[in-house]
Formats: sequence, structure tokens, C-alpha cells
Amino acid sequence: MYVQLNHITKKFNDYEAAKDVSLGVEEGRMAALLGPSGSGKTTLLRIIAGLEQQDSGDVLIGGKVVNDVPAGERGIGFVFQNYALFRYMTVYENIAFGLRVQKRKKEEIDARVMELIHLVGLDGLEKRYPNQLSGGQRQRVAFARALAPEPSLLLLDEPFAAIDAKVRKELRLWLKNMISRVGITSIFVTHDQDEAVEVADEILVINEGRLEQAGAPIDIYKNPKTSFVAQFIGSSAVLSDFRGLKGFEDVPAGRQAVVRPEFVEAFKSDNEKFKSLIADTESGVITNIAFRGSYLELTLDVNGIQLTTNRSLERRPVRVGEPMCVLIYRAYILNGENTRIYENRRLEGVDIESL
Repeated sequence: MYVQLNHITKKFNDYEAAKDVSLGVEEGRMAALLGPSGSGKTTLLRIIAGLEQQDSGDVLIGGKVVNDVPAGERGIGFVFQNYALFRYMTVYENIAFGLRVQKRKKEEIDARVMELIHLVGLDGLEKRYPNQLSGGQRQRVAFARALAPEPSLLLLDEPFAAIDAKVRKELRLWLKNMISRVGITSIFVTHDQDEAVEVADEILVINEGRLEQAGAPIDIYKNPKTSFVAQFIGSSAVLSDFRGLKGFEDVPAGRQAVVRPEFVEAFKSDNEKFKSLIADTESGVITNIAFRGSYLELTLDVNGIQLTTNRSLERRPVRVGEPMCVLIYRAYILNGENTRIYENRRLEGVDIESL
């Protein structure tokens, strides 16, 4: 592991921001610290950077303990969510700042700055000031400035938070490609699941100062290990009365269940494609229809239980109040802090993907 945290603890008065956290990030990988506001993820990032001092535990970078190494000597580039650019410096001067602090030669500085300006796609804008740039352009300058001194580690705190949605989506892909080309180990903080899934090689889910789960985005999404991860990741409905639904009769009493939209199929009773499964469905009524651009999000009342499912725009129109046959494929059953996938017993042997 290139970056390691071993048993890190940190308190701010009575607030425990980190509770015995141990984690690692491999060299050249991009990891996301993902969690809700106040979970402690930014505190962990600042501890890695040396901007906060942990109460106990060790921080290792490149195999060396850096607990007592000042922030400026850890070889880290840091990108803040509000850009933190120098307002009265041009793009060129902002990017060159760290190199001048290192007392690099003028020719070396010029070559490195122009290389980075090209890398981040800001050719021709080197003489502009921050207030003459868009939010996306300012963030690219911030990335370039952080990369200029050739750090061994790049840390990013909510790097897209101050940017509008359309530009944010474009910058995600740009950042992933740029980090891949540069090959620098990177850790970024976010509370946006889409951002973490789209950009990161690995996700570290943080909640209430603890590491809940670490793994590849698809593993975190498909195989949540804890109740928190099952509820936090994805768009989920948490149900307290689940046992009586068809195919889930033997779920232990008193267990909550998490059901995602992709676990639910809603179809009209005359749908030939699903006619063989009608006996295994619940009766539901559409209570709300939300247009999500490329699909419809249906809210369904199934015997007093609220479920959601996504419906392709290519399918037949539906309306609020319309009765539907509702098929539930699977659910995450919660058991204290743990969770497990529970498949619909009535669908054993049925190839759902072929329907």
C-alpha cells in the first residue's frame, strides 16, 4: 500500500471524527472517501495531508511513517473545493507558484507550466486571471497547480462541489483520464455516490468516523457488507414490514429490508412477457410518476409498502392510480450492523435476464 492509515483516532472536543480507522490505497490508484456530511472523511484527508494531527495511530506514505513530517514536506498536492487560487495572479503564475517556492530554474518552470496548461486543456488562457475563467476552468487551474511540483500523492477535497451539474459531469471524466495519464496516487473526498462510482478505482465508505467498507465500486454497490452501506449506496427504500411479500415468507421476523429500484419490476396484467410470473407478483398501485430524463421513476403502493422502480420511456404509458403487477427479485436483509442478499424464493430457476 502506498498510503496507509493505521488505527487513526481524532477527537474535536466531544466529537469523534475518526474512530480507530485503518485503510490503505495502492500506488497509482484513485480512491474515494465517500460518506455523508459529518462522517469524518475530510478529517481523514487532512490528517493524511498533515493539516490535522491525529490523536493516535500512524500515517504512512511510501512505506514511511510521516506523523512528524510537516505538511509542506510530505510531497503532497492538495486541491480544495473552492479552488483557493490567487486572485491577482494569472493562470501561468498560479501554476508556477509552487515551482518558484522550490526555487526551480526559470526555463524549467516555464516548460513545466506550459506542459500542464496543455495537459489540463487551457492552451491560450495562461495570461487570464481567475475571475476571467469559468468554474470548470478555475478547477483545472487548481489541478494543474497541485500537480506542478510533481507530488507523489494528490489529495482532493470535494473537488467538484462548487461547479454546476453539467460541467461537473464533464470534469469527472476529464479527471479520471488525466490521473490515469499522470499515474499519480490520488484520494478524493465526496458525498456524491455517482461521482465516486464514476471516478474512483476504489471506494472507502466512511460513516460516523469509521470505515464501513472498502472495495471496487461495483463490489460496494452489489455486495454491501453493513446495514449503513446497504442503505447509503444506491437509491433504496428501507422497509420494516417485509416478511409477508411473496417469495420472502421465510425472512426472519422483525428484520428490515432494503429494496432498490432495480430489484423491482412493475408491469401491466396483460403483459405477455411476464404472464408466467403473475402468480408470484404483488398487486400495486402507482402513486407517483417522476420524469428522470431517460426514464420514469414510479412510486408504487404495495399493500401499504412504498416501493420505487424505473421504467423505460420505450414501454407503454402508465398513469397515477393505475394498478400494476409488482415483482420483487431480491432485497438486502438487515441484521443489526450486517446485511445479506436475499433472493425471491419463488424465482429460483427463473432466468430473469432473459425476460
